[in-house]
Formats: sequence, C-alpha cells, structure tokens
Amino acid sequence: MELRHLRYFNAVVEAGSFTAAAIQLHISQPPLSVAIAKLESEVGVPLLVRTPRGVEPTGAGRYLLDASSRILGEIDDVVSALGRFGAGTAGSLTMAAVPVLMWHRVPQLLRAYATHAPDVEIRLVDPPPWAAIDMLQQRTADLAAIMVADPKRFAQRHRGSLDIVDWGEIPLVAALPPDASDAPDPLPLEAFSGKVVLLPRRTAAVPSLPEAVENAFRRYGVTPASIRTVETIQTCIPLIEAGVAVAILPDPDRASLSRFNLTVRRLAPEPEPLQAFVLARSGATGNAAIARLLERISGNRPDHMR
Repeated sequence: MELRHLRYFNAVVEAGSFTAAAIQLHISQPPLSVAIAKLESEVGVPLLVRTPRGVEPTGAGRYLLDASSRILGEIDDVVSALGRFGAGTAGSLTMAAVPVLMWHRVPQLLRAYATHAPDVEIRLVDPPPWAAIDMLQQRTADLAAIMVADPKRFAQRHRGSLDIVDWGEIPLVAALPPDASDAPDPLPLEAFSGKVVLLPRRTAAVPSLPEAVENAFRRYGVTPASIRTVETIQTCIPLIEAGVAVAILPDPDRASLSRFNLTVRRLAPEPEPLQAFVLARSGATGNAAIARLLERISGNRPDHMR
C-alpha cells in the first residue's frame, strides 16, 4: 500500500468522482482508476461503489478513509516538522556560556531568537570558559560563549578547529561595596591603590579578566594592598557586597551588574575591554538552528558592539 494511493483514494471520495479527483490531482483519469484498482486488489475488498450520486465509499472504504486521513495527517505533520528542522526553526541545542554573559546578554539574545524560532529548545549551562570549550570539543555543547583578554591570539590559536563569532566588547568597571555610593563616576583607577582587590583564578588556556586587570594596574602604576584570588567572577560578588574587598569586573552592555547590591562605576583611564566570542565546532553551521543563532549574534549587535 503506497501513500500515493491513499491520497488518490481520499481525493476520489472527497471529490465524489474520478474525473473531478483527477483534475484536483493534476493527473489523467486512467492512471487514477488503475491506482484505485490496485489498492482494492491489495486490500482484497471493494472500497468504492458507483451510485447515481457519484462515487461513494463502501463500508470498508469508510474505514480506510478515516484511517488514511489520520495517517496522511501524521505524515504531513512529520514532513512539516522536518522542514522546520531544516530551516532552523525547530530542534534543540546546548549553549555553554560564562555566568557574566548569562546575566544579561544571553537572555536578550534568546528573547530575540525565540521570536523567529520558537520551537528550538535551548539548554543552558554556565561552566568556566575553559570548561565551555572542552564541552564544545567533546560535543556535549553546540555553542560556547566566553570572554577573552587577547582576542587576536585566541582567534589565531583556535581558528582551525572552531568557528569564532565576535560578540562585541565587554567593558571593565569598578565594583565597590554598596556603602561606596558617594564614589565619583568615573572612578580614578588609582583608587585601587592600597585596596584589597579580588581576582578570579586565572587559566593559561583562556586568558581573560585576571590578565586584563593586572595589565591595567601595571600600565597605570596601580599598586593594590593585596590581590586575593577567588574561584570565579560570581564568587567575587558576595565578598564585595559584604565590604571585604573591591574588584574590577566585566559588565556586558553596562547592564549585568545592576542586579547585585554593588556600587558600579566607570573607570578612568578605562582598562582595555574583554572580547566576547561565541564559538562553534568547525562545520557546525550545517545545523540550521546553530547557523540561525550565530547569524543573529553577528548581524544584530548594537552599533557600539560592531
């Protein structure tokens, strides 16, 4: 039994005649009659009967009409769904993004993406940058969003194995305790001299915030009282809120740190910003859902991020 024959059969019943059905199907009547006769031969029972009112289904034909309508409807749904997969408007993908990008930029991206691809399920994880790259290479993530201090060096190192999409600069700002609300804006970088400054643990695999802050201190002659190493950027925040120390932190779109009980100030002179990248395995853009998301990242950044 062929799906084509079921469609022919349904068309004949709905049209009430072979002639009208042949016109709707854009075929001649003889092949249509042959197809229905073959279908009846395969199932071993008459399916249609000619009456003065036209062609009508037999009892077996009415059963087949109900069953074939369900089958053909499901087939059409499957074809439609597969088409959405091919167009990148359905499917699923996993994005590994460092927490700082999760606080503002990723939600903004996903909100815009969902308007064009509402049936794509996006799973989020928030590992440190080196772990995000490992997940990408191990195929447990489809995309990785990270921040780096030396974008040219990073791109040169990974260009052959990863597709790298520029997601714009990430400014570095002063993150102070909440009782420092009288601090000037911009805050002189020299204000960090003699202070206890927090820095997340560095990794040689992905130079990022620690290297950027230390370069700024070295360049402008700033000497903190001490630099205290913490595990991650997010573990800096409770300590700053408690007034234990201060830090220089990335603030994507100058909108990510405002959710915390911090005093946030621009810096003068302003340190070199970090660079946000979204990474995919080389060739992964063959997946239409990934390609669509990367196009939105690269094509819809605000002017100040281009």
